Amino acid sequence: MNRRALVGGLVAGAVVVAAVLSSPNAVFDRIAWVTAEPWRLVAVLAALAVVRPLLAWPVTLLAVVAGYGLGLSAIPLSLAAMVTTSVPPYLFARRGRDAGDALAGGDRVSTAVNGLLDRAVGAGERAVSVAGGTRSVAASRLLPFPSDAVSVAAGLAGVRAGPFVLGSAVGELPWAIAGTVAGASAGRVAEVGLDGVIDPWLIGTAALGGLLLLAGPAYRHYRSASI
Repeated sequence: MNRRALVGGLVAGAVVVAAVLSSPNAVFDRIAWVTAEPWRLVAVLAALAVVRPLLAWPVTLLAVVAGYGLGLSAIPLSLAAMVTTSVPPYLFARRGRDAGDALAGGDRVSTAVNGLLDRAVGAGERAVSVAGGTRSVAASRLLPFPSDAVSVAAGLAGVRAGPFVLGSAVGELPWAIAGTVAGASAGRVAEVGLDGVIDPWLIGTAALGGLLLLAGPAYRHYRSASI
């Protein structure tokens, strides 16, 4: 095995262990030494992208780590990591769309779960049919919703992989930029922590952008329904 690959795997494994046992802020502190080598940073980001959904940590953590190591030039890497880490919850939810058939005809609990799943799938499909997959995902990412909740909703609604990835990239771009900028300014992260790196004005502006993305399709749907 290539020595560099071996070391990279060991570094990534160590970070995963630290991630399981620590808080996001603690992990950020511990991997500071990794940023001395760009390839190490990529390995760490890949590991964090895999384990982050399991720990329900903020997606912006990936951008902060990338910005800390590579500065503002890490924005594309930050965005790629943020989109990648949204894929596992999406795929999990896509599988969940078929769970209703497996639960059909079971006991009361299975019937209740099946009913809830059917309603969630139906609501998501109606929303996507109005706005489209890419627009729906992008707008949801811009709104202050939990990232994993958006991924799960997209999977349940049957959004195809291409529109999901494209919509996620568009919607996560402001957060990728903000997280990278915050990471590049290590002093700000040390002062406010990971929870405070996103400016409230950015949250409000992004939310407005998300609403505007949905306004046109919603209005056209309302007009067609009222005719």
